[in-house]
Amino acid sequence: MSVESNDGESRTVEGDTTLAALAHASALVASILGPVLFLVLADDDDELVRENAKNSLNFQIVMFVAFVVSGILTIVLVGLLLLPIFAIIDLVLVLIATVKANNGEVYEYPYTPSIV
Repeated sequence: MSVESNDGESRTVEGDTTLAALAHASALVASILGPVLFLVLADDDDELVRENAKNSLNFQIVMFVAFVVSGILTIVLVGLLLLPIFAIIDLVLVLIATVKANNGEVYEYPYTPSIV
């Protein structure tokens, strides 16, 4: 069962909500490897886990690039301000995504392109 929302909100899909939530929460421990692991382990017919793992992986790739850029910008001291801001954004959005995925929703991170 898949319900698509018209206003760009999350959509609800049948599947294993625990694995979908762990696909997001694993990014707090293993940034890119956690979502990749759940993407590989997801059943072919479990759309909820697959879509949430893909969205989490896309977001973690974007956050990795943001951390690298802010790491380079520490040379001019701007990166020292950006690093904690990106860390807080990463933590808050991953926690929101974990809760939404646990409710059976496919969460799409804001301003994140589909890379995978």
